Amino acid sequence: QVQVAESGGGFVQAGGSLTLSCTASDLDDFEAYYMGWFRQAPGKEREEVSCIRGSDGDTYYLDSVKGRFTISRDNAKNTMTLHMNLLTPEDTAVYYCAAERGFFGSAAYYCNTQSFGYWGQGTQVTVSS
Repeated sequence: QVQVAESGGGFVQAGGSLTLSCTASDLDDFEAYYMGWFRQAPGKEREEVSCIRGSDGDTYYLDSVKGRFTISRDNAKNTMTLHMNLLTPEDTAVYYCAAERGFFGSAAYYCNTQSFGYWGQGTQVTVSS
């Protein structure tokens, strides 16, 4: 059973930065997995933030985070990172790491909650105004 775990959430003032990390374990070939970051704010549905394909690092970003967030992965270490800059209160949410095995389809195509089957417990990000 694939397991993923997030770390790095916290409290930051608007305009600040945070870095989230995700570690995957109990899988055979990390490079064969799409990895993604999703978030859920109180009273809202979970939404995709950013995803990255394992084979070539193809990425997708939610429009509202483009230019502020950067996703990356280290296939040798089974890790994924989300660097978040210029944070706003609208970025406040629980952030989830997710993984799913797959080879075909762009990161944009794959980046939705229905495509991912392995989820972390989530880490809280709170941005104050």
